[in-house]
Amino acid sequence: MALYISQHTLACLTRQGAEELTRRLQGAQAVKARRVLVNMQEGKMLVEFEAASREELEKWLATEKFHFDWLLRIELESAKGALRAVS
Repeated sequence: MALYISQHTLACLTRQGAEELTRRLQGAQAVKARRVLVNMQEGKMLVEFEAASREELEKWLATEKFHFDWLLRIELESAKGALRAVS
């Protein structure tokens, strides 16, 4: 599975709404939401996903009506001071 990060703009969402949205994301079967990071003041959310492909993730986001501002595939990450490939 490839690793992706997406950014979403949240309009007028309460903390309870963000928690419900997080449960919905983490309950997904077709993709896996690993982490959800939310900034309520700026109305932004970052989600770390595992998905078979970008196309599959975009398809799932569209089906679930989750608009995203951008979507980035992660190829490298730091580990003990060095970059390593993300599998």
